[in-house]
Amino acid sequence: GGYGETCEVLIQYHPRLFQTIIQMTQNEDLRENMLRQVLEHLSQQSESQYLKILTSLAEVATTNGHKLLSLSSNYEAQMKSLLRIVRIFCHVFRIGPSSPSNGNDMGYNGNKTPRSQVFKVRKVYDVVRKIDVKEMNFTKHAFINQTSHEQEPLELLWHSLDEWLVLIATELMKNKRDSANITSILLKQKGPDHQDATPAPSFSTAGTEGRKELSTDAVELKTYDVAGKQEACADCQDVISMTANRLSAVIQAFYMCCSCQMPQGMTSPRFIEFVCKHDDVLKCFVNRNPKIIFDHFHFLLECPELMSRFMHIIKAQPFKDRCEWFYEHLHAGQPDSDMVHRPVNENDILLVHRDSIFRSSCEVVSKANCAKLKQGIAVRFHGEEGMGQGVVREWFDILSSEIVNPDYALFTQSADGTTFQPNSNSSVNPDHLNYFRFAGQILGLALNHRQLVNIYFTRSFYKHILGIPVNYQDVASIDPEYAKNLQWILDNDISDLGLELTFSVETDVFGAMEEVPLKPGGASILVTQENKAEYVQLVTELRMTRAIQPQINAFLQGFHMFIPPSLIQLFDEYELELLLSGMPEIDVNDWLKNTEYTSGYERGDQVIQWFWDVVEELTQEERVLLLQFVTGSSRVPHGGFAHIMGGSGLQNFTIAAVPYTANLLPTSSTCINMLKLPEYPSKEILKDRLLVALHCGSYGYTMA
Repeated sequence: GGYGETCEVLIQYHPRLFQTIIQMTQNEDLRENMLRQVLEHLSQQSESQYLKILTSLAEVATTNGHKLLSLSSNYEAQMKSLLRIVRIFCHVFRIGPSSPSNGNDMGYNGNKTPRSQVFKVRKVYDVVRKIDVKEMNFTKHAFINQTSHEQEPLELLWHSLDEWLVLIATELMKNKRDSANITSILLKQKGPDHQDATPAPSFSTAGTEGRKELSTDAVELKTYDVAGKQEACADCQDVISMTANRLSAVIQAFYMCCSCQMPQGMTSPRFIEFVCKHDDVLKCFVNRNPKIIFDHFHFLLECPELMSRFMHIIKAQPFKDRCEWFYEHLHAGQPDSDMVHRPVNENDILLVHRDSIFRSSCEVVSKANCAKLKQGIAVRFHGEEGMGQGVVREWFDILSSEIVNPDYALFTQSADGTTFQPNSNSSVNPDHLNYFRFAGQILGLALNHRQLVNIYFTRSFYKHILGIPVNYQDVASIDPEYAKNLQWILDNDISDLGLELTFSVETDVFGAMEEVPLKPGGASILVTQENKAEYVQLVTELRMTRAIQPQINAFLQGFHMFIPPSLIQLFDEYELELLLSGMPEIDVNDWLKNTEYTSGYERGDQVIQWFWDVVEELTQEERVLLLQFVTGSSRVPHGGFAHIMGGSGLQNFTIAAVPYTANLLPTSSTCINMLKLPEYPSKEILKDRLLVALHCGSYGYTMA
């Protein structure tokens, strides 16, 4: 809108206004996008102007970073200010005339380009003039000699960050219960009233007659105790709680600056080295306050090398929090919602035919611009005028059903009749791999735009999408009897049974049986008690992965066009099903009507009445967990509970009585859909024990 040009003219005649614009980056009332565009315009005027802007932004960022590390500052305001300035800095840096493309990390290996000058200033005190020297001394930062030669402002901030983390690591290595020294030091920064405290007198050691001199730190800490500053002490007792958010925000800024010096898709070696060096402290931060992951540790999603270090902590976070994080990063970089709405371009509308919705949709999606599809979808059926979200929902609904249409031979129904698995013989359709790629695109698009599909896949296929290895229990979805045989092999000594199994199996290929080796020379390798676990795993991989590997690869190629692998790994296979297909509805009355009772229970028993009362009180999510706990499936088949399948055909949900002992949890036998419910003495105990079992044992299997 001419702001950049206007500012350029103003600065030309009034150079002092340049610093005014730089200082505006700290004002959160001004739109960041607007400032970024203005500075981008100014930076393109000349090389010297470009370097001047970067140098000035680096100085302001450093000053704000040191303020953030000062515990007397307002955390929220300083954190937002620092990250805002760094985002603008990185944006201007990237659009420069000599963006790195050779993989060199200038901040790490000293590769000198003209832009490396932005990290240097002639007078350090101009950069850190607002930093309290006492605050820097107490944190053991390197002493700044204001008369020394050139230093780098951002490097000063990163050095301060490093020193903080080293200091905390030192304290963690000591007795964690004895952090009096560092706490007393931090207490000095709670406000200006404490910074020039007068020396405190010595105190008598409790329980002794003599008087002993305490250390200065201990005396000062004791002074606060005696002065009754209990609230301040409570705030300062845990140094990690006091500093974690501040340091994590600076770590985020450090990562952003490291990344902007690297080619797209590459992780800065310097940052990886930094995280590895401070691994214990960062994990301590996250364990104390997992929200830090979602607020500041965005780098985990972009660094597979680092993600694995924190994955167990991430997976332990609430599903809702991970969903929000997922979509926040999935849609990062897309046009802001406050930007002017642009009408749909006629060329961007997906025009499909109802009578050939699968093929026509495949054709238009394959030709569409992927980036535009990520931003939004507009669908119109040929010969119809309707458009909008209702049409989009209908399109996904019809298309998801067509994906598993037997006519295309892409997917086959699993043994339970409710889920689908890629068809190992899908090559009967000459376009099968293109169609699998299209199916991946549709599911990726649906997930991107929070649209639900009305199909469910086997657990093993969800695992393939997530990159999780399958195990022999997953075989049950396509062949329950074969899965039982594998389980039997694992549970029994096969040394003297004469099974004469080898590391090769016969498999059906278009109706003809072919022998397939599980590993090189497998036909001549006997299965023994010692190697049977390897045999079971290789058989599982053959049936669940190798037999459909081309189909899986094609599907993932399409899926990853819209959903990055690093993001989807935030979830497990059960959660992925919820994201794609939503929470299935469960009719409790239909459930009750199609339930059988055994081992002493009858419908009118008090424990059974309590059980159904509890089921009525459960949330929809908890009912799904209960169904999963007992049957191994989170879905009710078409036709209701009367059509639930067991290991040998139709098998109703069954509740069996078990003698009660204190703290005994319910158990289940999923092969026969049986809940083994102890005879609890009260409804409250029954509900408590049932919920513990659901939340701690709804996933995973053992032999009954």
